[in-house]
Amino acid sequence: MPSRLKDNLNSKYFEAANALTSKKARHRIVAYVESYDDIYFWRTVLSEFENDKRYFEVMLPSKMNLTRGKKSVLMNFLEGEPLGKDMIACVDADYDYLIQGRTHQSRRVLESPYVFHTYVYAIENFQCYAPSLHNVCVSVTLNDHRIFDFREYFEQFSEALFPLFVWSVMVYRNGNYPKFSITDFCRVADPGGFNVHNPAASIANVKRKVRTKINELQRQFPDAKDEYLATKDDLRALGVMPQTTYLYIQGHHLFDTVVSPILSKVCNLLRQERQNEIFYAVAHKTQKRNEMSCYENSLQDIKVMLKKNTGYTTSEQFRRLQEDIRRYLEA
Repeated sequence: MPSRLKDNLNSKYFEAANALTSKKARHRIVAYVESYDDIYFWRTVLSEFENDKRYFEVMLPSKMNLTRGKKSVLMNFLEGEPLGKDMIACVDADYDYLIQGRTHQSRRVLESPYVFHTYVYAIENFQCYAPSLHNVCVSVTLNDHRIFDFREYFEQFSEALFPLFVWSVMVYRNGNYPKFSITDFCRVADPGGFNVHNPAASIANVKRKVRTKINELQRQFPDAKDEYLATKDDLRALGVMPQTTYLYIQGHHLFDTVVSPILSKVCNLLRQERQNEIFYAVAHKTQKRNEMSCYENSLQDIKVMLKKNTGYTTSEQFRRLQEDIRRYLEA
């Protein structure tokens, strides 16, 4: 079936379904997302806008062939007429927001009033929002002792990466990304052997790798200075500050390679601290053993709790996303 006809049928189907329902029934708006993990995130986003007149149903783009991903969402529902008031698409921003319409997909994401994006690279970046990471540690270890400053660390990590991140966005804007891919950038954006008691060493390691890569890129593109400076100014105007670069790098890399290993080491120390408290408490052996068993049975998995983290709702980027949805509903 031609894609335009398919899109029209989808949109008309939901319009007709809403028209057939009782006037007292709530209006249903279908929100298509990229993957299973996205369902919980977008449910969290959209729940705030539900009331006695409307509700959202979050689902994957296809139940027939199990296709997933951003391209599937956009290909299935954007190649014809706009999605419409009864059917929206909710996707990760990736680089589509930062390259500002340089590609067909970027223009689709930015220009359609029925497509909503995260502003940060992906939902994983929200889940790794630095000011909320202490709370994740508490949920994992049940220990509220602040032994590590996540906000300060990720500001320094971001500042170290920012000069190279400008290069990354610039080459994706001008089509030179095969010479410096996101994968290449992620290799540099790996802190390596992180130590809770000496986090500065990992920042120094990132700075060293950034300098090396920038020197290499400057040799490859000797006339890129003006374009680089213009890209840097443009990124700042889009809200990408040197202190928040981590929110715009590849989400899976940030989640799996950067944040999870750091959380693991911090949580191990917090867990050990709590266990020591129990071990050295003035109590008989049976009571200690029971207390230790009770505590260990209450511990949670780091990645599971990180995926459930909703502390990002206070971030500026999340508020921008909320404002986009609010404007769509008020139109």
